[in-house]
Amino acid sequence: RRAQEVINHCWAQGDKNPVLFIHDVGAGGLSNAFTELVNDAGRGARFDLRAVPLEESGLAPKEIWCNESQERYVLAIAPESLPQFQAFCERERCPFSVVGVATEERQLQLVDEGAESPVDMPMDVLLGKPPKMHRDVKTVAREFQPIQLTGVSLEKAVIDVLSHPTVASKRFLVTIGDRTVGGLSHRDQMVGPWQVPVADCAVTLADYAGFAGEAMSMGERTPLAAINAAASGRMAVAEAITNLLAAPIELPRVKLSANWMAACGEPGEDADLYATVKAIGMELCPALDVSVPVGKDSLSMRTQWTAEGEKKKVTSPVSLIVSAFATLADVRGTLTPQLNRDIDDTTLVLVDLGKGRHRLGGSVLGLTLGQPGDEVPDLDSPQDLINLVNAVNALRAQGQILAYHDRSDGGLLAAAAEMAFAGQVGVSLNVDMLVTEGDGISDSRMDSGDAKNWAQQVSARREELTLKALFSEELGVLLQVKTEDRNAVMQTLREHGLSKYSHFVGKTRPASSSIDVGKGQLQVWRDTKAVFSASLFDLQQVWDSVSWKINQQRDNPACADSEHAAAGVPSDPGMHVSLTFDPLENVAAPYLNLSRPRVAILREQGVNSHVEMAYAFTQAGFEAYDVH
Repeated sequence: RRAQEVINHCWAQGDKNPVLFIHDVGAGGLSNAFTELVNDAGRGARFDLRAVPLEESGLAPKEIWCNESQERYVLAIAPESLPQFQAFCERERCPFSVVGVATEERQLQLVDEGAESPVDMPMDVLLGKPPKMHRDVKTVAREFQPIQLTGVSLEKAVIDVLSHPTVASKRFLVTIGDRTVGGLSHRDQMVGPWQVPVADCAVTLADYAGFAGEAMSMGERTPLAAINAAASGRMAVAEAITNLLAAPIELPRVKLSANWMAACGEPGEDADLYATVKAIGMELCPALDVSVPVGKDSLSMRTQWTAEGEKKKVTSPVSLIVSAFATLADVRGTLTPQLNRDIDDTTLVLVDLGKGRHRLGGSVLGLTLGQPGDEVPDLDSPQDLINLVNAVNALRAQGQILAYHDRSDGGLLAAAAEMAFAGQVGVSLNVDMLVTEGDGISDSRMDSGDAKNWAQQVSARREELTLKALFSEELGVLLQVKTEDRNAVMQTLREHGLSKYSHFVGKTRPASSSIDVGKGQLQVWRDTKAVFSASLFDLQQVWDSVSWKINQQRDNPACADSEHAAAGVPSDPGMHVSLTFDPLENVAAPYLNLSRPRVAILREQGVNSHVEMAYAFTQAGFEAYDVH
């Protein structure tokens, strides 16, 4: 914390920032951090090893130079700025030491008092252009079977998917921490008056007075990598962007951090890693005009052990975890999954970038059935994702989107359920437009084989297509719009080349609706019949069950039971703001001609909200002083 305060003081100086360059100390310790620090400036350096702060004086030079002790930074500071930097450090009681100087000569030299220089070598030897690694790898052909849906109950599928840890509520992870440290959180995991953890992205403010800020999201589709590694990478990037799209982003301003994990050396894994890196770094991201400036890797994702004399081993498929970041001019354009319950007649629009393929490979439904599947979802055209970003931003600018949620884990049904939970409003889904064959021809015209069993075969086929439509995890977004705006919304989607794959898939049933059927429920309709219906309360209890069971083990069981019992209760009015004052009134205005009373903001190591408190007191007419 002390180091962070010093860094904050430095960058707050603007053009007079004493820090010319900063690098955290990680893998390789000082040997990597200092070397990269001076190399990026085209310089060499001379370091005094014994100037490095040590608790153990007997360390050998290699132990000092290469140890990876954490919570350290290396900085480049101009000599004339050193007194200013020293003053900042003394003020914050942050230890630092000057351990070397940069040199014009590109030579790296370590000086160890009373001993021969442990290192004295040209920088180019370390960081020149080494020969590229060459690895001979082989792609391993794997055979997979399509998921068999015959006899699968829709009701059981809904319960199994909503209660699967991948889809279920992550409340147990969210409520154990403070989500508003520092006072600049605009959107966190929780959404709406009932605080349901379904947010697509996090949004923070840049300062306390303005509306500029930043949005952050994540994307990962690791289960797909066991079947198609490159597709899993493309889907991870696309998921991060569709999550981030809840905020008013522009693609060229999006930056990605890629965390790669693989079991290199295992049959086929090196080839899968190469294929995924190529798909992301050389094909998809350049096409999207999105950069990946940072990342990390862990390439030994395997574990081995012996049990009862038998050797066992588990390896991880190629796993790409994508974190997306973007600056925002105005955070107030951020959309949430909370369905609007104040408008009587609204429609749900599915923008399906899967284009009706409904590929189930690697889906949560497949996991619940114990079937990985064969064909996985994929981003087949980067232009489709670009068009989606542009279309959503256009609809946002026109004020035509009431709620937004991406389709991901659990598919359309999970997305609609989460939106209904957040808004506490009934939803009636209609899958008629989705249960068609890939060419769009109605199932009633398909070749059903034996004519005597035509009706039975068509019925079974439509049940399978219903499951695919509801649980496939193809890329897409679910939008709530006013029914009166349907044509205008579709026209905007048409202008961006998406109308062919956009469908009206449902209606909301708020308490004020003139239609009673479906109020307080999630229903699925097909062929004018309700093929599934359940109360939102019962479904949210299922969805919350994983958090409940984990909380029982971690927290007071009685508290866990009470919290779970309250999830989705229809009579809960939710949280509502009722201010007894005008927040826009400047309470300090009558006293501007008088001296402001002074207030001390006490700060100690570990304190995080001192700036927030100082701003609040300043707005209230005080003169705040930082005391620590």
